[in-house]
Amino acid sequence: MNIGDVAILSGLPAKTIRYYEDIGLVKPLRSSNGYRTFCEGDAHRLAFLGRARALGFSIEDCRSLLALYGDDKRASAEVKEIAEQHLKRIDNKIAELTEMRVTLSLLVDACTGDHRPDCPILADLAMKQSDEEQPNQ
Repeated sequence: MNIGDVAILSGLPAKTIRYYEDIGLVKPLRSSNGYRTFCEGDAHRLAFLGRARALGFSIEDCRSLLALYGDDKRASAEVKEIAEQHLKRIDNKIAELTEMRVTLSLLVDACTGDHRPDCPILADLAMKQSDEEQPNQ
């Protein structure tokens, strides 16, 4: 099947499929005229990659998961370790975003948003910037 067909089956855009080919995640056959020829297994791998990426796995995690998926002798502990590490990254990101939200919410609440130039949001941003510019002692 051609790239348009496999795009429909996998749910991925052709551009993404080409990128995955460029980085070696899929290796479609090439016909004599240079066109990509995909098999059903390629469509399945691409759908697998699409789902893994939708869950936020990195390209390298996807590479590892795809290799484990194709290994009948794999230990599920290896798969679980990759997923646990990713879950930790998600939890850390959620904590960072929650902290950002609390800070920004406080600043928004402190700003009157009227015609006056006083703005605690800008004052806080300027304070943080000047704090970062100071060398550690």
